Amino acid sequence: MTQARDFWSRRKAAVQAEAEAEVIAVEEQSIAAQHAELEDKSDAEILNELNLPDPDELQAGDDVSGFMAKAVPDRLRRRALRRLWRLNPVLANVDGLVDYGEDYTDAACVIENIQTAYQVGKGMLAHVEALAAEAEDSEADEASERDEPQEESVAPSEPAPEPIVIVKPEVTPGASEDAEVTPAPRRMKFEFEG
Repeated sequence: MTQARDFWSRRKAAVQAEAEAEVIAVEEQSIAAQHAELEDKSDAEILNELNLPDPDELQAGDDVSGFMAKAVPDRLRRRALRRLWRLNPVLANVDGLVDYGEDYTDAACVIENIQTAYQVGKGMLAHVEALAAEAEDSEADEASERDEPQEESVAPSEPAPEPIVIVKPEVTPGASEDAEVTPAPRRMKFEFEG
């Protein structure tokens, strides 16, 4: 069973954590000061000062680790990484398995002053209601046309389907009428035209 740490071991750990936090804060301040100094200089001056090659002129196999130092500004680091990604075929060619790797926006297809039937929160409701009203009107017109007497009736070209005969099971004497009757098994009939 583990014992609870006593006061002095907890105090010692707290002092050590404070010392580590101070060291980290001093490093961050020095890096921030270096970046502030480098912000005023051009990229060529920074590269000369840090003895780094021009990131746009990197070739395949060149070492890019110098650009990953904390003293290098982010803009130079990004330029070096972009060049590295263009040079290395493994990094340059996407394998096609990346979800959302392509641009699915319709920015190229947008038409100015486009009008749509879509309403936020309602969807295409108004459009669907208009289509339903048109369908009802056309059904009403067809019904009124059917009510008018027709001169000739056209004979159907196909024979009418055979009617389905439903046989009610016989109730045996003594059985209640409310009892459930299991339906007879149905069989499918297939006819092939040849």
